[in-house]
Amino acid sequence: MIRLRRGIVARATESRPGVLELEVEVEGLTERALAYPELTGPAAVGDTVVLNTTAGALGLGTGGWHFVVAVEGQDDLDPPAAGHVMKLRYTPLQAKVQAVEEQGGPDRSAFDSADGLDGTPVVWVPLHSMLGAACAGAVAAGAERVVHVMTDGAALPAWFSRLLADLREAGLIHAVVTAGQAFGGDLEAVNVFSGLLAARSVAGADAIVVADGPGKVGTATRWGASDVGSGTALNAVGILGGRPVAALRLNFADPSYRHHGVSPHSVTVLSEVALLPVHVAVPVLDDERRSVVWDALKEAGLEERHQLVEVTGQPAIDLLAERRVTAETMGRSLEEEPAFFMAAGAAGVLAGRMASGDANWRTEVEG
Repeated sequence: MIRLRRGIVARATESRPGVLELEVEVEGLTERALAYPELTGPAAVGDTVVLNTTAGALGLGTGGWHFVVAVEGQDDLDPPAAGHVMKLRYTPLQAKVQAVEEQGGPDRSAFDSADGLDGTPVVWVPLHSMLGAACAGAVAAGAERVVHVMTDGAALPAWFSRLLADLREAGLIHAVVTAGQAFGGDLEAVNVFSGLLAARSVAGADAIVVADGPGKVGTATRWGASDVGSGTALNAVGILGGRPVAALRLNFADPSYRHHGVSPHSVTVLSEVALLPVHVAVPVLDDERRSVVWDALKEAGLEERHQLVEVTGQPAIDLLAERRVTAETMGRSLEEEPAFFMAAGAAGVLAGRMASGDANWRTEVEG
């Protein structure tokens, strides 16, 4: 199940918080590899490293890196003393973290003070690549502190996400909570429920965006997709007394793509996974695409279950450009797939208006 090889670090190509991008000599080739120093200790040029080469050998996309499992010759490594919760449990790389829920921890009293989300708007986006537009939309519409709750349906280390690092630097995300088996955030939480509460009570969010990390799994089946699983976060938001906002996954660049128009996964989540009413952000689009989207939503009967709110996503797009954050999904740019990012931006704008008390957010537009 795991393809292990030894390699030699030839060059460090980039460093950002929590991750090193490397070039390694392995099996007679120069390949790219990632190291997480918090798990393996530092890696330097000339070091012999043990690599997990499984995904690279399969030619996978997002996960197609080699990953450093260990650096040979390291002295004994010990984690900080604080914390007793394990993530990556019962795997060779299980790691100790200090969770916000831990008795005696520095965040426990603030966490205990939260009875719920107190109406905090929470955007669910089905793909990690939508995170930037959603956060930018919230900030553009008046949210003062946006916190990301990263769930564990895709990439587990928050460090892996280059987009997340860019959004932090641009001031569009103010804190990250990693929930479940995900790790590496500013705060660690045992599950999505406590992660949402921590985002509000410990990190001080007035708007939250919840999503998996990069590298979703899709199987061309109705239920076998990680975004269908992450849609259950909408129920958690409702249970905790927040205001759930769903972003639609829209695609128009390729008519043959199974997610063309409104993704069937979005329909599944909103028709069968979301058990409580949510606000569905429908982006303002040109007449032809607008009709495609509204027809799909009405055909699925979603206007009977949820509040469909038509709202512009343009402020999000403008702010991303202003802060120099690149928007890209599966190799397609914002220019190639504008409706995709407009949908995420619209959800963020709607949440930002809720957070700032803008009464106009309640205006529902019939398709």
